[in-house]
Amino acid sequence: MTLRLTEDDDAALTALAAAEGVSKQEAALRAIREKSAQLSRETQVRRLTRDAVARYGPLLDRLAQ
Repeated sequence: MTLRLTEDDDAALTALAAAEGVSKQEAALRAIREKSAQLSRETQVRRLTRDAVARYGPLLDRLAQ
């Protein structure tokens, strides 16, 4: 795979790699994995929240009165 970057994006990736002491490839992989994990966590939190509201919503409504 070839990753085509603008000059600004390449400079940002270079700075990120330097700050982490890794190659640009490793910095890109870490960023991809971190974003993927973040999206997975957000999806799980939304699902758990939806389930909790469905399960405990009526109880919470009664307690609020």
